[in-house]
Amino acid sequence: MLLRMSSLFLRTLREDPADAEVPSHRLLVRGGYIRRAAPGGYTYLPLGWRVYRNIERVIREEMDAMGAQEVHFPALLPREPYERTNRWTEYGDDIFTLKDRKGVDYLLGPTHEEMFTLLVKDLYSSYKDLPLWLYQIQTKFRDETRPRAGLLRGREFVMKDSYSFDVDDAGLDASYSAHRAAYIKTFDRLGLDYVIVAAMSGAMGGSRSEEFLTPAESGEDTYVRCTNCDYAANTEAVRVPAPASLAYDEVPAAHVEDTPDTPTIETLVALANSRADLRRNDRDWTAADTLKNVVIKVAHPGGKTEVVAIGVPGDREVDVKRLAAQVHPSLVEQFTETDFADNPGLVRGYIGPAALGERKPAGVRYLLDPRVVEGTRWITGANEAGRHVFDLVAGRDFVGDGTIEAAEVREGDPCPNCDSGTLVMARGIEMGHIFQLGRKFAEALDLRVLDENGKQVVVTMGSYGIGVSRAVAAIAESTHDDLGLCWPREVAPADVHLMATGKDDSVFAAAATLADELVARGLDVLYDDRRGVSPGVKFKDAELLGMPTIVVVGKGLVDGVVELRDRRSGDREDVAVDAAVDRITAACRP
Repeated sequence: MLLRMSSLFLRTLREDPADAEVPSHRLLVRGGYIRRAAPGGYTYLPLGWRVYRNIERVIREEMDAMGAQEVHFPALLPREPYERTNRWTEYGDDIFTLKDRKGVDYLLGPTHEEMFTLLVKDLYSSYKDLPLWLYQIQTKFRDETRPRAGLLRGREFVMKDSYSFDVDDAGLDASYSAHRAAYIKTFDRLGLDYVIVAAMSGAMGGSRSEEFLTPAESGEDTYVRCTNCDYAANTEAVRVPAPASLAYDEVPAAHVEDTPDTPTIETLVALANSRADLRRNDRDWTAADTLKNVVIKVAHPGGKTEVVAIGVPGDREVDVKRLAAQVHPSLVEQFTETDFADNPGLVRGYIGPAALGERKPAGVRYLLDPRVVEGTRWITGANEAGRHVFDLVAGRDFVGDGTIEAAEVREGDPCPNCDSGTLVMARGIEMGHIFQLGRKFAEALDLRVLDENGKQVVVTMGSYGIGVSRAVAAIAESTHDDLGLCWPREVAPADVHLMATGKDDSVFAAAATLADELVARGLDVLYDDRRGVSPGVKFKDAELLGMPTIVVVGKGLVDGVVELRDRRSGDREDVAVDAAVDRITAACRP
């Protein structure tokens, strides 16, 4: 295909859009790939739509190659299936809902597990029909509170979602492995650097769950990798190894002390180490020996709100994102001044286990970090302003109602998977997520088949997603440079950016001939045939637009050469005009 810039629906911008927060958003708008239609919704212009369709093509080819079959559901979905799985309530304000003229409830699909499950139930009833792999590429809708980062977090987006249906867990394992392998091939072809990390299943439920993340400073996901083994996980999914219980026979009885002028944990620890009556006999106190108790509210689907206190070592903060993942689909809410006033037994800044044990207010749940094991010795609040309790021993003096993984994960933490590694942290963009759903949706919607013994069994499912529209931004985010976009060849809107520079008619005639010959060889060519535009502007546009190969027909023509540039490496070479078609084709089809 030949695209002529003189007639292409394209305007490049020299200035960044005011609302752009990340490089991909800035460059895609400046390069004329997308334009904002509404908060969280974008229009694809011709070049952007070509990138999107190339990504969609790669995904579809790999799904078809693995044996999955494509279907297509509507985006406007009925309420009833989502009520049966309780997700009409669980999604809360995250979904767009509407009524038709008869007052019947619908939603704009945020995801389609229910619809896939019901479709298979409608048509299949025997183990002989399974395994079955179905997928679609469809627009999804979620009412993001604050859409941002362009295509990375919008209210309308496109996903490839596929589902596997098997008779048993062994079949699910095989389906999961097949999808995982297909994803690796897909992301390799898309030119994405990625890591595969353990993840939370969230609202999907199920057991095994992994994310494919593209490393990027602008990414919203934080993940860790081990310095010694192959362990990698989203921080939300990191499980802290609980230390062994400790003997506490020689620990003094807990005692409450005045602790004036200790507004921070650091000052509290300094006081404890400076007073002979508070010092430990085995070592100095540290911030990790203080027990911080954070109170929050958890809003459950259906309207019930629960007060939860979380005890974590004082050298760590509660990670709200980790906490939210643990309680999902419930929501985390701040415990306000009004809430403290309604619970006078909780003294802000001095909350301790005594107020959270037998004397805790009705309805309050006390959850502890996994590090708070039997025999550990703490300094914590005494539930009185200006006072703390010392030598408080877990298991002897207090217990919690359970544990929760809510404390922040930090660089240098020990690896949960091996004995000698430590964790390093990075940020990434979630590109794909694969789950072993199990039987959650099949049970809710009564999807059963007859097994080989004639007995009805619940089908076991897997769910596998790729962000198609998000991939446009993620690829841009991970491959751009200081000059502009640098598309991988598989997804670029054109193979060659050909430009005619100068004013001579001979230059434009030679460039037009070269363009036609390259198209005849099967290449897609973006031809900058604009007259009256300076070479400097054309070069800036070529660098911004990011085709993998740039060809310049200009002043070298008098010497019988054109210039060939590699956009990513910056390498240049002069190529004889009569050899240009072969050389350019070879560069584009290595």
